[in-house]
Amino acid sequence: MQLDFSTLEPLERYRWLASTITPRPIAWVSTLSADGVSNLAPFSFFTVISDDPATLLVNVNHRADGSFKDTLLNVQATGELVIQLVSFEQADAMNASAAVLPYGISEFAQCGIASVPSVQVKPPRVAAASVAFECRLIEAKPYPPTASNCHLLFVEVLLAHIDPYVLNDKGRVDAGKLDLIGRLGGASYTRTTDRFDLRRPS
Repeated sequence: MQLDFSTLEPLERYRWLASTITPRPIAWVSTLSADGVSNLAPFSFFTVISDDPATLLVNVNHRADGSFKDTLLNVQATGELVIQLVSFEQADAMNASAAVLPYGISEFAQCGIASVPSVQVKPPRVAAASVAFECRLIEAKPYPPTASNCHLLFVEVLLAHIDPYVLNDKGRVDAGKLDLIGRLGGASYTRTTDRFDLRRPS
């Protein structure tokens, strides 16, 4: 089977990409509006792209009518965000926060998700998140350059919160304790409890 992507409609391209490039980590992004209203939303087009400086990339699609999502509006207004990773225990809360709410309604309050203050940025963070990155916006890049349908958020990590519970006796992250989930295609997810190790050749 071969797929000529130039002949596919955008939705079909998305379906093939999202169902094959898996599992994808989930950025659970908290932001504040210019008026100080908190927002929380998940994004699975997300990755780390540099360690010096520590830089993450989040793709925030535009809505079907071309309007911007609350996350993008808030980040453009304030330049700050917190990216949480999602554990299996928090899967339902993350999914609930994906609901489309009117602008100005906080998913924290609407979904009953507890928050705590951040240290270096103003947006709150998810209280129960085992990993949270306080970040500042480096660039919000419309993509593609003409007729853009998303913004690529390049963000620098300023401070990380790591729950000591997920660390091993050497002070490193224990993947089993972290128990993150990843996005597959459609409504399917996976978790990081099934693992194996490979040593790189010397």
